[in-house]
Amino acid sequence: MKDQLVLASRSPRRQELLRQLGLRFAVNPADVAEGATAGEPAADYARRIALEKARAARARGTAALPVLGADTDVVLDGEILGKPTDRNHGIALLLRLSGRAHEVYSAVALVHGDREAVRLSVSEVEFGPVTPQAAAAYWDTGEPADKAGGYAIQGLGAAFVRGIRGSYSGIVGLPIFETCELLRASGIDVLAPEGSRSTP
Repeated sequence: MKDQLVLASRSPRRQELLRQLGLRFAVNPADVAEGATAGEPAADYARRIALEKARAARARGTAALPVLGADTDVVLDGEILGKPTDRNHGIALLLRLSGRAHEVYSAVALVHGDREAVRLSVSEVEFGPVTPQAAAAYWDTGEPADKAGGYAIQGLGAAFVRGIRGSYSGIVGLPIFETCELLRASGIDVLAPEGSRSTP
């Protein structure tokens, strides 16, 4: 069966979330320059990067299929924490999050022909206490090395999470509700019977 869309990401977590929806998609990772401009709010940054990723993949010849881009950022006190640069940085990130609540901004963008649309999910994650020993042990598992904020809520990082408010899938990396809104607007309804789904 033909692909329904293109995912502009190599993230296995985003790919798995799309598979859970029963979608058929091609993967065309888009690498764009990341880094907020001076004074750029986290919400604007997440939207911009998600859209730039979708545009970049579209420009590389994705034919007529809709292209989905996404960006997820961990934000503490208005600061985008980014991914750990090394072991010391990864441990420091976890200790900054220890015993506090932070936000996760997860944007998703869809580019289809000359149409572009972006949605944003904002969730709150509360951490319990994290000791230096626990942070070091977690880093040594290898899991947090490429994760925004230095942890993965869908993995061992869940041990630090006291609670969440918002979209679990958005925290993982792809807000499903907002993604489905964009897909429906592009003619792909994930809840429609297989035979009645539109194929762009």
